[in-house]
Order: sequence, then structure tokens, then C-alpha cells
Amino acid sequence: MKKKWKVYEANPRLQQVLSSNLGISPVFAQLLLNRGIRTPEQAQKFLFGRLSSCNDPFLMKDMDRGVERIKKAVENNERIMIYGDYDVDGVTSTALLASIFEELGARYETFIPNRIEEGYGLNVRAVARAREDGVKLIITVDCGINSVEEVECANNYGMDVIVTDHHEVKTARRPEAYAIIDPHQPDCPYPFNYLAGVGVVYKLARALMKGREAVADRHLDLVALGTIADVVPINGENRVLAKNGLKKLRQTDKPGLKALMDVARVNPKKLTCKDIGFALGPRINAMGRVGSASVALELLMCGDDARAREIALTLDRENKNRQNIERNILKQVLGRVEKEVDLENEKVIVLADESWHPGVIGIVASRLTEQYRKPAILIALKDGRGRGSGRGVDGFNLFEAINKASSHLIDFGGHEQACGLKIRKEDIGRFRESLNEVAGDYFVKEETALPELKIDLCLPFSHIETRLINELGILMPHGPGNSEPVFSSRGLKVKNTPRNIGRNGFKFLASCGNLTCEAVTFKKNDVRRPAPGDVIDLAYTPSINSWDGLDSIQLNIRDLQIAMD
Repeated sequence: MKKKWKVYEANPRLQQVLSSNLGISPVFAQLLLNRGIRTPEQAQKFLFGRLSSCNDPFLMKDMDRGVERIKKAVENNERIMIYGDYDVDGVTSTALLASIFEELGARYETFIPNRIEEGYGLNVRAVARAREDGVKLIITVDCGINSVEEVECANNYGMDVIVTDHHEVKTARRPEAYAIIDPHQPDCPYPFNYLAGVGVVYKLARALMKGREAVADRHLDLVALGTIADVVPINGENRVLAKNGLKKLRQTDKPGLKALMDVARVNPKKLTCKDIGFALGPRINAMGRVGSASVALELLMCGDDARAREIALTLDRENKNRQNIERNILKQVLGRVEKEVDLENEKVIVLADESWHPGVIGIVASRLTEQYRKPAILIALKDGRGRGSGRGVDGFNLFEAINKASSHLIDFGGHEQACGLKIRKEDIGRFRESLNEVAGDYFVKEETALPELKIDLCLPFSHIETRLINELGILMPHGPGNSEPVFSSRGLKVKNTPRNIGRNGFKFLASCGNLTCEAVTFKKNDVRRPAPGDVIDLAYTPSINSWDGLDSIQLNIRDLQIAMD
């Protein structure tokens, strides 16, 4: 797939300022500039931010009320319900708060709704069940900000509700909860709005353990896992939490996390964000998608090595089951897109089917956005109603667009890039039309014809050396807001016939002058395969490949253009 390369404009003056003040190379200084970091002070905070640099939890609206109510419940031995969500962020949030309650000696129970039977968020049946169990206080984690009716139901039953969430507020009316702790509230003065759900719970944990914050810090491994898996921006406070949390995760003493890494064949000492995104996170998510997320919660809370391994193997099996279901649905969806969707005029893909599993349609929707570069919403139908999951593209606020077409929905919620919804079957056509009408204001055909690839710097090939690659490691962890650096070099020569690797990849040797490096891609459908002797321009991320005791420079291909194209 051909891409339009957009190279950041270099700033030699600011490069020199950062380079001389921080003792870094001009190349590394430009990478910081590309990420919005323009002063030595900003760079120090970004690169070496400590937990002590994070904001005071009590700056968050209602944090004081929430802490006061929880302490009162603990003192009075009131029964508390932690009400979670079934994704990695929700499960880690639940495990973190439960661990803190263990420290406080609280009388609590945990509850995570079944995705298939109950759906996302607080629900009236669960509230009624909590009342029967004698619960006096419900604390939501990673959900609840838009649960107006459900909180009202709890209030009518004589229960208090504390909402902790990080999702956007849909309307001016918020739940009448005892406390709402969500930095996305318009009147919340907290300086950083992009915490994951587990990040919000971590702030609550530190507030509860004031004077003993180290107790909350023991669980930074869970914070990193939930933050990175939820694909929130890895900058600001999230970068500090992710960086410190990854260190904790690499040396975790939690049997469940150790067993999960072992089953997923992840080396703890070399753990990266990619391992969470592609190995650990999917296995935890799989239970919420096709099984019960309470099993994943048990893994994170487990204190026994043998039981932890048993659960980790269960998660691994369910993940393989999820992959099979996903492949079958994707094959069906791709066929329907080609037959039913007017790709030239429809800006958003909206499809529905009775046979689709509601637990995996979100993943399939993300595959559609990758392939067609359009927002996609897939809806699983049952008994005349549908549950949908959508994924967006850069530059398009999916949440805002759905909000404008929400008159055709029963309910919806989510973020700028990912949303869930409920809809009646007979309203799907009108919703599709309305959403595409809204989306038409965002897209211009000609300008968006080619996907854009942002290039940090165009470098002479000879500049790619081990010292630079080691310096790039300081930028980790990567994620939205701090993507892996991408360089381009022109006029490279392909030295051999590209060789297939894995299911979807190939590799070849690229050279220029005295330097020859191996270039690799695992997405052959996205990259044109060159021939021996071709002269190419290459966009890539360099890394060190260790194999059989030897280290070599490897270029991870982002795009490839054959000269004269």
C-alpha cells in the first residue's frame, strides 16, 4: 500500500540547545522536538520523570469525598463492592483496588459483568444483587461516568456510589453519585486528562494510603499493564507510570503475572510495551471476550504458583479460541465490505450480523480501519437488538461523531478512537446514514487518498550505528503520543532476493557505501517486495538484533519506495 511520506521540519538551533544542555546527539534532540519537547527542562521531565513529579491525587475533583467515604466504610465494617470492567484496564483496576482494600482490612467483594449477558458498565440487575448481598458502597472502576439511571437505582436502594472512570462524559447530566473521580469531567482541575482507568484507581490508592504511598507503588506492575494495554497516550503522567511500572513488571513477585509471562513466552528482563500489547494484554482480554473476566482477575490476585500456572494456561487456550473466532468473522466481513459498502462515498463502514460474536467484533473493526483507512463499526445482533463496537482513525473523533448521530441509538460510550453502542435492528440503516452524513464533514477525498507516514528524520545511511540505536532506547516506552522513531534513507541497494519469514513477512539485505543491514517486515501486504539490484528509498525503525551470541543492526521496515516509482 503506497504511503505519503511527511518528514518533520528540522530545527538546527533548538537541536543545538537540547544537545549541548543534555549531552545528547542532534538526531536525538530532533526526535524530542518532534514530540513537542522544546526546552531542557521539558526534556528532563519527559526522559527521566520520577513518581514524585506526578500530580497530587487530591487535585482531582471529588477525590477528598471519595477517600473520606471509603475510610468511613472501612471503619464501620460496611460491605463494599468493587465494580469493574472486562478489559485489561478494567481487570487491572479491580485487582489494584482489591489489593489496597486487603491492606486496609476492608470488607469487600469484586464484580465484573459478563460481556455477552450483561454488557459494559454498571447495570440495574447487578445493583439489585449488590443490595441483596448487603452492600452499602459501590465503587466503579473504568466505568460509571455515564451510568445515570443505574446510580439513581443504587441511591434509591440506600447505597452510595463512588464513580472512578476515565471515559468521556456524554451529556451535561452526570450520575448523582456520592463522588465522581474522572479527570475528563469539564470542572475537574486535575492537570492531566489522559489517565487510563487503572491510572485513576492508582491515584485513589495513593490518596487512601497517604503517608504510606509505597504500598500503592507495589502495584505499579498492574498500572503499567492496564495503561499500555488501553492504548492511552504514553506522555505526561502516563509515561512516568508506564516507565516505572514496566520496571516493576520486569521483576514482579506476583505469581499470576509471572505465570502469564511464562505461558506467553515473554522474557521478563526484556519486557516492552509490544509484549503487553501483543502477548500479555490479548490473553487477559480473551477471558472477557469469550469467557469470564473473573478468571483473569483471579490470575492477577493469585498467590499460589501452581494455581497461577493453571489459570495462565486457561487464558492461553481462550486466546487461541478468540483468534479462531476473529479470523472467521474477519473473512466474512471482508467479503461483505466488497459487496455491500460503497467505499468511494461511505466514510464510515457500518455492518451488522446475527452470527457475529460480540466479544471480538471490536478487534475485527480495528482490522477494517487498518485495511480501508476508514472508521468501522460492527454490530452483533440478537433478538432484534445489536451491540456494536467501533474503531476510529487519526484525525476523526469517533465518539463525537456517534454522539451527533445518537438519536438512533439506545446507548453508547467510549473514547475518540474507540466506542461501544447499543441499537435496535430497525434503526441501523438510519444510524448508518446519519453517521456518514456527520463524517462527510471530516473527510476530503483527494487529500485523504493516501495514508500518511510521519518520518522523524531523513538520515544518511552511514549515520545508523549502534551508539544511536542505544540512545533511542531512552525514548522508551513507546505508544500514542510517543511513537517509535521512524527514519528514512535514500538510494539504498537491494543486495539479494527477499526471503519469506513467518506467515506474512520477508527480509533482505540493504546496502549503501560500506554499510549493509538486514531489512525486515512482518506485513508483506503493506510493503512492496523489491527485486535484487533495485535502488530503494526506505522508511524504517532501527534496532539491535541479537542472534546466537551476535548483535547486528536490523531495520524494521515502515515503508519502501523503489526508485523511479
